Amino acid sequence: MSTPSLPTITSERTALLVMDFQNGIVPIAPESDALVERVKDTIAEVRAAGGAIGYVRVAFTEDDWSAVPDTNKSFSAVAAAKMLHHEDDATQIDARIAPEDGDIVVRKIRYGSGSTTDLHEQLSDRGIDTLVLAGISTSGVVLSTVIDAADRDYRVLVLSDGVADPDAETHRMLVEKVFPSRAHVIDTTVLRQLLRSV
Repeated sequence: MSTPSLPTITSERTALLVMDFQNGIVPIAPESDALVERVKDTIAEVRAAGGAIGYVRVAFTEDDWSAVPDTNKSFSAVAAAKMLHHEDDATQIDARIAPEDGDIVVRKIRYGSGSTTDLHEQLSDRGIDTLVLAGISTSGVVLSTVIDAADRDYRVLVLSDGVADPDAETHRMLVEKVFPSRAHVIDTTVLRQLLRSV
């Protein structure tokens, strides 16, 4: 079996999306401290190469809770329990990888990073055509964002060691079987090489 060819990326047209790395979610990831450190290093490398950093967090206002219909299986339960209030510590981005001035930061109220935010408009304004995805969980924000970004014709790269899920088998199936048809699945070491080659 031949090795799939790696994409060529242009740093200035690339954004690393750091998704749902927030205080209430990071602890559900296996080996979460090591995961955060890898993502922290990757953020620094993408910045140094001239790429953009985007942060996505899930958090609700009272109005958001009120607007969730009963038909939404996942988020009607979140709304009923008044979970993930936008001011709660649980919804704040992990301080170890906090955004800096000039970064993109969006607050979402569904799984995907783009369906309830202006993320794609902000990316378009910066001329971004390549997305590198890191996130928790693989079966939540990462899956939704991979599908949405592929449908929007981005070049999509998923960091196999920058995404995590509480269910190891679900994580493995998505990374090995589902994502490769829509995205380039690489690890942080390969991304480092791609950034250096541009």
